[in-house]
Amino acid sequence: MKTLTVKEVARLSGVSVRTLHHYDQIGLLKPAFTGQNRYRHYGQEELLRLQQILLHRELGIPLSEIAAILDAPDFDRLATLRQQRERLSEEAKRYAQLVRTIDRTIASLEGDRAMRNADLYKGISPDKQAEYEAWLVEHYGGDMPERIALSKRKYESLSDTEKLELNQELHDLEQGLAEGLRRGVPMGSPSLDPLLGRHRAWVSQMWGKPCPPEAYAGLADLYLSHPDFIARFEAIEPGFAQYLSGSMKVYANRQG
Repeated sequence: MKTLTVKEVARLSGVSVRTLHHYDQIGLLKPAFTGQNRYRHYGQEELLRLQQILLHRELGIPLSEIAAILDAPDFDRLATLRQQRERLSEEAKRYAQLVRTIDRTIASLEGDRAMRNADLYKGISPDKQAEYEAWLVEHYGGDMPERIALSKRKYESLSDTEKLELNQELHDLEQGLAEGLRRGVPMGSPSLDPLLGRHRAWVSQMWGKPCPPEAYAGLADLYLSHPDFIARFEAIEPGFAQYLSGSMKVYANRQG
């Protein structure tokens, strides 16, 4: 096939040129060759590898692990695709249930029909929540069980509308901070302070108590300690886990 330039691959895949350059720099996705004009060119093999990178990211695998998986001597692309299809098929069923849950919640909030409290949580995995709470207690001990219980009570005390607004606020904050990374704003730049201040306030609201600078810095360390956090942040933008954590710590130091 005709090779594609980095801009053409970006347009085809939806991955930014900056991200493709990053993948090249860390050895995750090398171009087939680089022309005399220093333009990167990608062939069929590289496009298939990019597909695997994106599929693994969708499945929550950190970038640091994807290269090892794809470069393993026994890596079988066809077998891996079949396994991914099976796993995604199961996830699709769960997400379909989540969509139905959200639709019913919206209809209920708009007054179109009543909704049973038990239906608010259909499709949401309690096992995942329990696993995460156990990890927090194991790694941070102390008063962590009480802090988790307080946070859960605070969240459950919110109305459905308040919960939706809280989740939307977090989404907007993370996207705003990720845009700083995309635009090359230095980690911890004072220009990020308004967003980081809102993020710290969001954390305080979730905790149900103030979030002092030292606690905010500790949360930044936690974000880099659990693979689920890292995978979620890296799915927003490659390098965002480190960028967010570092920015939080710089901000906390300025506030202290």
